[in-house]
Amino acid sequence: MENISEQQRIFGYKSEEDIIDLREIVYGLLHRWKMILLAMLIGAVMMGCFHYYCTTSTYRSDAKLYITNTDSVSSISDLQLSAALTEDCIDIITSRTVLKQVIKNLNLNMDFKQLADLITVENPNSTHIIHIYVTCNDAELCRDIANTLIEISTDQIYQIVGIREPTIIDYAEAEAIEEITPGFLKYLLLGALAGLVFMCVILVLRILTDTTIKMEEDIEKYMNIPVLTTVPYDKEM
Repeated sequence: MENISEQQRIFGYKSEEDIIDLREIVYGLLHRWKMILLAMLIGAVMMGCFHYYCTTSTYRSDAKLYITNTDSVSSISDLQLSAALTEDCIDIITSRTVLKQVIKNLNLNMDFKQLADLITVENPNSTHIIHIYVTCNDAELCRDIANTLIEISTDQIYQIVGIREPTIIDYAEAEAIEEITPGFLKYLLLGALAGLVFMCVILVLRILTDTTIKMEEDIEKYMNIPVLTTVPYDKEM
């Protein structure tokens, strides 16, 4: 500390031993609650406008297949073989051959890679059931793609694997299509949260870098000079 110049001491030099006063930060944020509230409001309005003008509705349809090796599964080996075949069937469903045939049948204006991005195929808990999900911005198109995909897939699986034709459990139906677009309220909450975080960061940085003298305690804090007396300020003078 002996190397600290008099000028550094007077103008608020801080040593490495100084710590951040959390109470000062909390009180500073509470004192500026109107600015924080305004930032949250602006963030919510901006995200609300973005949702209204820039987002489009997204829909998801689903269909289900049941895969089995024989007409009647009667042994553990049959179950294990059917489970292994299920994984093969998933690859066949998302193959280029199947996807290109779907595009041809529906006369879609996209290639097989773009179509593959709309499709999700799952085998929950390693069962014999395959879930096919199609997600896009057109509810009817979701349904048509899912139903065409499942029909072409069953025929393709039968030809390639040579097992009995998979059983279609559920076709995609208009009543079962879900709208999965994030709701307007969610956008508002995200906008308000973003405004809150942004404004709090700005205010904390201002509080931490503010070394101006506002009261007698600041003189002792930043200048290390004891306060002997104070002169009251009269606004009417």
